[in-house]
Amino acid sequence: MSHLTVMLEKYVAEGVFPGAVALVDRAGDVEVAAVGSAEPGGSVPLKADALFRLSSVTKPVTAAAVLALVDDGMLTLDAPIARWLPELASPVVVRTPASGLDDVVPAARPITVEDVLSSRSGWGFGADFAAPAVQPLFADVAVYNGGPRPSASPDEWVAALAGIPLLRQPGEAFLYNASSDLQGVLVARAAGRPLPEFLAERIFEPLGMVDTGFAVPAAARHRLTPYYRTDPDGALIFADAPDGAWSTPPDFPSGAGGLVATAADWLAFGRMLLAGGGTVLSPESVRLMTTDHLTAVQRDEGSLFLQGQGWGYGGSVDVTSAKPWNVPGRYGWVGGTGTAAHILPATGTVAILLTPCGLPGPAFPLWMRDFWTYAATS
Repeated sequence: MSHLTVMLEKYVAEGVFPGAVALVDRAGDVEVAAVGSAEPGGSVPLKADALFRLSSVTKPVTAAAVLALVDDGMLTLDAPIARWLPELASPVVVRTPASGLDDVVPAARPITVEDVLSSRSGWGFGADFAAPAVQPLFADVAVYNGGPRPSASPDEWVAALAGIPLLRQPGEAFLYNASSDLQGVLVARAAGRPLPEFLAERIFEPLGMVDTGFAVPAAARHRLTPYYRTDPDGALIFADAPDGAWSTPPDFPSGAGGLVATAADWLAFGRMLLAGGGTVLSPESVRLMTTDHLTAVQRDEGSLFLQGQGWGYGGSVDVTSAKPWNVPGRYGWVGGTGTAAHILPATGTVAILLTPCGLPGPAFPLWMRDFWTYAATS
């Protein structure tokens, strides 16, 4: 029995999660561990081809779609997004992050494609979730994490976003999540077809990501795990069934967190990045995607999410070796549904961990850190 299997089975025995699928590909030497079952007390072993709700591990895939359009010449990084999203042509910004929604000033400049890619559009979550300009992101621009999905269409979503002041000026600060959903709508508008269709054609089909999508067809639904929220005390709370929210296509395909996939599918995506883009992206787009674009001040302000590291396009980028799992250049991200996927260019490694149990907060749990340490040091 491998060390990886032993490590994960320890957490199954402790009741942290009922099961998990982990994959570490070290330059072609692939280690896979499937432990436990899909539900607490379950008797059916979890298999390596199980499907999981990726949540925010979707974000790198969406960023790649934007960059594919940049490679095609249909988008440019310095272009104002209002060219494709005219609803967002005249944003206003709260005077200070603590200001009320009616205490606003005009945006100093237009929001660009690069602002959206780097999560510096001005919309999103910072350290203070109680800020007045953050509250509408919960109430009017639905945020979901593994459970019921919003009923708004992409056009309705953009219209709602247009009514919310920016928390910070464009380009000024890293703010989490909203920019990735904005990327998804931008792709659809620029490409002239729905995000799921574009992703299937430009990313999933070329890479053989046969199980990745925004809904699970009936024939594969037996492989989709249930989803459980984890409360602050560690108790698992049932949130969604295999025939639940992901059994039908969503009204709003979330570029921030809407995909479901297998470990093998995300491995194909990670290998594409390590190979310099292949037929999916140009080497320059991969370089930009996996390079930190934040200033030291922006990294510090975003430390609730970034833990001192940087942010590329759609994922974090390690810039220091602060912890055993931090390897400068490591790129990827974590999903609130208990998922994580990274590439380590320095060693040619892809590391993926998928569980059916959500995280209780933005802090990285011990089991995730143990897996990262194993992938980075073994």
